[in-house]
Amino acid sequence: MALLYEAHTIGSSVPRFFEGRLPDLNLGTVHGRSAAPKLEAHLFGICRSARTYTSVLNGRFVGGYITRHYGCPRQKTHAVQLELSQATYMDEAPPFRFDEVRAEQIRAVLRALVEVMLGWGAKR
Repeated sequence: MALLYEAHTIGSSVPRFFEGRLPDLNLGTVHGRSAAPKLEAHLFGICRSARTYTSVLNGRFVGGYITRHYGCPRQKTHAVQLELSQATYMDEAPPFRFDEVRAEQIRAVLRALVEVMLGWGAKR
């Protein structure tokens, strides 16, 4: 079994590409094709339960190269992508400072996501 967790960060607002503000947690599984449905549901449940943050499943970011090319639950390869809004851990305006208080809050969510992935692998 292989578990792939692809993570990126992006500005909360990228007017060149998207209108409005992006969700804080953008989870992608290529519309359910790159990870088992139960794993996807468990991971997104963590995102939804983090009430301080907005989240979406397979929204604008459904998965990049890794999730699209390697995720194949039938072959026991589960791939998930997370696009994390930079607003969750830093000031997005100059001088672009890291915000330890915000970062500490999002760490709990990120830790829970990774723990679910590790637990998923340990059960199989």
